[in-house]
Amino acid sequence: MSTRKYLTAAVVIAVLGVAHVFAWETTEVSPGALVDGWRGMARFLAEALPPDLDWDAVVRPGLEACLTTLAIGLLGTTLSVPAALLFAVLGTRGRHQVVYQVSRSVMSFLRAVPDVVFALIFVTAVGLGPFAGVLALICHNVGVLGKLWSEAMDEVDPGPTDALRVSGAREPQVIANAVLPAVVPALIGLLLYRFDVNVRSSLVLGLVGAGGVGFLINQSIQLFEFDQMATYILMVLVLVVAVDLLSAGIRRRLT
Repeated sequence: MSTRKYLTAAVVIAVLGVAHVFAWETTEVSPGALVDGWRGMARFLAEALPPDLDWDAVVRPGLEACLTTLAIGLLGTTLSVPAALLFAVLGTRGRHQVVYQVSRSVMSFLRAVPDVVFALIFVTAVGLGPFAGVLALICHNVGVLGKLWSEAMDEVDPGPTDALRVSGAREPQVIANAVLPAVVPALIGLLLYRFDVNVRSSLVLGLVGAGGVGFLINQSIQLFEFDQMATYILMVLVLVVAVDLLSAGIRRRLT
């Protein structure tokens, strides 16, 4: 390794070291505080265990809320598909520069705004409930899914697309007959991945009033009903594992 490479590596390591020291100080990381707080954690766990398994008061409402959470994640994913596909096509390389930059900028904005912020905005518009969560996921997912899909389209072999253009095919024909058939498995795989993520996100959205089991978790914490909270968390665990298994099974069939 040359002297220049050694110097570059040393500078990178030094910068990373300074950045970590700054982050450590800024976030006030204190292992001692964590050790000293073991009594609080032990008291919390003692109040949360065993979980409250009362059917009428806890389990049935929790199951209904889990179905609501699943529905929020499902609609937030599928209803974003048309807009995400449009921005993905407009945001691929080779488009007119203005169209490319505008579509990329819109997707960047939708990705940059957290879904929780979108949920807070929509709660003020449509009120508390799962509809606000669906709208929030749609907005955020258009930006994320559109970017992932556009990158998948950029990796398509240019041979078939160039052949169609040379033969006189219009751009919509090129996309429909060369680009999309080549990337459909990748698009579906990314869509399933986003569904998995959105189900998890819908849990967090419930904490800000967007319904679902996240709302029940937040409510039980505020009421200091930690045994109920433990029950809802166990339900969330089962829900997340089930969605993971479903998505993995579908992806295996696609490959």
